[in-house]
Amino acid sequence: MLGNASEVLKPSGSAWTREHWDAVRSRDRRADGLFVYAVRSTGIYCRPSCPARKPRREQVLFFPLPEAAEQRGFRACQRCRPRAARLRDRRIEAVARVCREIDRRVLADAGQGEPEERLTLALLGAMAGMSPHQLERAFRRAMGITPRQYADSQRMRRVKLELKKGDSVTTALYEAGYGSSSRLYERASGHLGMTPAAYGRGGQGMEIHYAIVASPLGRLLVGATGRGISAVYLGQSDSALISELSKEYPRATLLADDARRGNSGLGQWVARILAHLRGHEPHLDLPTDVQATAFERRVWEELRRIPYGTTRTYSEVAQAIGRPAAVRAVARACATNPTSVVIPCHRVVRKDGDLAGYRWGLGRKRTLLEHEVARQTGKGSA
Repeated sequence: MLGNASEVLKPSGSAWTREHWDAVRSRDRRADGLFVYAVRSTGIYCRPSCPARKPRREQVLFFPLPEAAEQRGFRACQRCRPRAARLRDRRIEAVARVCREIDRRVLADAGQGEPEERLTLALLGAMAGMSPHQLERAFRRAMGITPRQYADSQRMRRVKLELKKGDSVTTALYEAGYGSSSRLYERASGHLGMTPAAYGRGGQGMEIHYAIVASPLGRLLVGATGRGISAVYLGQSDSALISELSKEYPRATLLADDARRGNSGLGQWVARILAHLRGHEPHLDLPTDVQATAFERRVWEELRRIPYGTTRTYSEVAQAIGRPAAVRAVARACATNPTSVVIPCHRVVRKDGDLAGYRWGLGRKRTLLEHEVARQTGKGSA
C-alpha cells in the first residue's frame, strides 16, 4: 500500500512505481485521492479502485491529480468518476483549487470583462494559502508546468473550442479573454505555428537565425525566429544541415548566429535543447514557429503530450486526435516534423515495437529512447 503521499507522488507523467501499480492491480480504495492512473490506449484516466478491466502495465501513466491527467489530454472515466475523489495531500489539493480557479476564469468567465492581469501568482498563492514561490514549486511538481503555462494552455483550448464552433478569430479571441489579436499571437505561436500569411509561401518574409553546435547525437542545428523555434536538425555535416534548412524554408532569410551568446533568445534555446539531450531537462517546453497544416499541428501537439521516457504507437496517436483511420497520415506528420526533440516524434513507434523511420536516422532514435528510459529509471549518467 502507498505510504505518505508526499513521498511517492511524482511530477505529472512520471514513470510507474511498484506501489502505484500494486494499488491499481488490487483496486485499493485506500489509494483513491492519492493519485489517478491514465491508460494511453484508451485516453481515459481513473481512480485506483476503478472496477474497469485493468490495462497492461506498460500502457499506464500516473498523475497526482485529475487536472494533470487532463492537461496531458486524458478524459475522466465515467464509471469511477475520479474527479469526485477527495484529494488527500494538502499541497496537491491546493494545486487542484488553483487549477479550478484558472479554469473558471478562462473557460467559464472569459469574455465577461475580467482582465487576464488580475490572475496573478500572488493572488493564486493567497487563495492556496502559500507564498507565490511555494505555489509555483508545488504546481510545477504536480502539473509539470507553471500556473502561467497552465492558464495559457487553457486559454488556447478556449480559442480552439470557439473556432471549432465556427466563430471568427475576433470572436474566439474575445471569448477566450484575449484583449487584442496581438496578445493571441504572442501566446499562440507555440501552439498554432506561423501566421496563415506566411504558411504556404515557403517561409517568405521570415527571418530565421540559426546556430550549429556539437551535441551528444552529432551536430545540432537550431533555427528560430523571434516567435519561436523553426528547426531542430541532427546530423554529421554542417553543410548538409544548412542545406536541409534551405529546403525547408526556401524563401526565408537565413542568418548564421553564434550560440555562445547565451543571453540571446537563440542561445538560450540551444542551451536548453543541449541540456535536454544530456538528460538534465526532461520536460522541454519551448515555443515553436513552424509552417504546418491544421492536421500536422494536431499531430505535433499530441506528440508533445507523450511523457519523457515513454512511447506511443502511430495508431494510438491517430486515436488520440480523433482520427483513428489516419495512421499513415500521422506517420507522414511525424516524418515531416522540422523541430525534432522539441516536438518528440522519436517517441512514436510501430505497433509491434519496431522503431520505424526517423528523419535523422534510426540509430539516433534508438539512442534518444534508450537515454530517456535510462534517465527515468535512474540508471542514466548526468
